Order: sequence, then structure tokens, then C-alpha cells
Amino acid sequence: MAWNVFKFCTALRGLGSIMILLVLGVVGLTYYAVVLTNYGPALYEGDLDSLIALAVLIPFHCLLVMLLWSYFSVVLTDPGSVPPNWTPAIDEERAEVEPLRVSEFNGVQPDQSTQIVRYCRKCNQMKPPRCHHCSVCICLHSGGRCVLKMDHHCVWVVNCVGALNYKYFLLFLFYTFLETSLVTVSLLSHFIAFFSDGEIPGTPGTLATTFLAFVLNLAFALSVLGFLIMHISLVAANTTTIEAYEKKTTPKWRYDLGRKRNFEQVLGADKRYWFIPAYSDEDIRRMPALQGLEYPSKPEFDSQEF
Repeated sequence: MAWNVFKFCTALRGLGSIMILLVLGVVGLTYYAVVLTNYGPALYEGDLDSLIALAVLIPFHCLLVMLLWSYFSVVLTDPGSVPPNWTPAIDEERAEVEPLRVSEFNGVQPDQSTQIVRYCRKCNQMKPPRCHHCSVCICLHSGGRCVLKMDHHCVWVVNCVGALNYKYFLLFLFYTFLETSLVTVSLLSHFIAFFSDGEIPGTPGTLATTFLAFVLNLAFALSVLGFLIMHISLVAANTTTIEAYEKKTTPKWRYDLGRKRNFEQVLGADKRYWFIPAYSDEDIRRMPALQGLEYPSKPEFDSQEF
């Protein structure tokens, strides 16, 4: 019998708190190793050592601010839920639709042109295009919920990644990769010194902290790089992780509007905000895709009758 790990709701709540503390713990350990132990004291040594320390500490702090800003934006931003009593104007996802009787909609009539709508029996409501039910959030949120343009439920951010926070998740991966790569390069010489025959300055505690920080940041840099490449390719095709698996047999994807427009749907049309975990007011006003309920399709799909 297959085990459903999402059944244990209390454990998941505890895991969520632990994961946030783990992220903050890695950040604190790295800060101690880079700033307080190695490059902070070097600022007062003068000459070339001070310049090298500045060259490391300035980008380190800038990337750290962006990393934490992006991370807590993902954690604290709801990915988007279906509005109460939402009804579709037309079915837009034939591959996931399910024919239902009129009586199953509590008096709400399905679209007369198709008589088919997407309906979530767990939430007891209709689903917008690209919306999926989260089997984790059903434990963490009473009654469960469907998430707009759901990509996946991420235990690292203790939240679903969906329409309203996917940009922040993508930036979190981006800045995490840059920060961990910078730390790995800056601590590389100290790591190599562990295996040299010469005397290494510092206490055993600071040496162990530096060694651990290097290993952790190298591991995160390599793993996050793979996720970052994957999600950039998903954005370029205007699909999600779930859709990439569900639609892999579909020859043409109705929401692929070209790379430029695909990236604009996630990052916004205002390129000044592309690398900031926020949207301009103009983007929010004129881009219904950011709200997770409407998605433009290719012209041949717009004119197609289901």
C-alpha cells in the first residue's frame, strides 16, 4: 500500500517551521564564516587585503538582501486561490476537463457551448484554466484549496508556488545561486588551506565554521543551478512543472506566445522590475495573467471551438 505523506498534517506544519529555520540557519552560518570570521577582519588590515574584502563583502550583502527579500516574498505571498462562486466564461483546457451533470454545480449552469467545465470535487467548486488542487494545502488550510497556475508545493518556502508568487520563487532561485556561488569562490582558498601543511590562522571553531559554510554553499549552488535552469526553460515555454508532465504528449501548447511574451507574463512587462520581487502598478493593472484567472492563447486556439 502506498503511503500518503501529506496525510500527517501536524508533521507538515512542524516541517514548515523547521525549513524556515534551516534556511535562516544556513544564512547565519554563512554570514558568520564570510563576514565575521574571514573578510570582515581583513578590512582593517589595509593594502590589497582590504580591497579584496570590499570586493567580496559589497556584492555579498547586496545579494543577501535580494535573496532574503525574494525568499520571504514567496513565503508570505499567497499563490492565488479561486474566488468564491467563480464561474468560467468558456472552457480553456480541454485536456483536463470532466463532463458533469448540471445538478452537480448547485444550480450553476455550465457553459452552453461545451457543457463541459473543470470542476474540483475536493473544493466543490469550478476551476479556472491552469488551476490545480494542492494535496498538501488540503492539510494546512481547512477545507483545502485550488491554487491558480500551480507549479508545485515547495517545502523550502512552506507555501505553494503559483500565479502570484512564481516570480518571487524564480528570483529566490536566481539570487540563491549567485550568493552561494560567490561564497563558494570566496571561501575556496580557505577550504584548500585545510589540506595544506602550513599553519592556518583561527580557532578550531572558526575553521570548522568556514569548512562547513563552504561545503553547504557549494552543495546549494550546484543543486539550485539545476532547478534554476529547469524553471527558466519552463518560463520560456509558458508552462509549469505540473503542465510540463501533463502536457508532454501535446504537440502544441496553447499558452506558448513566444519567449518575450512568456517571460513578461511571469516577470512583468516593465523590465526595470524584472530582477526585483515586486510588480509595477502598471503591470498589475494591465496584465490579467498576473491575477491567475485569464491567460491569452495563440490565435489558432482562440478561434478554435471545442
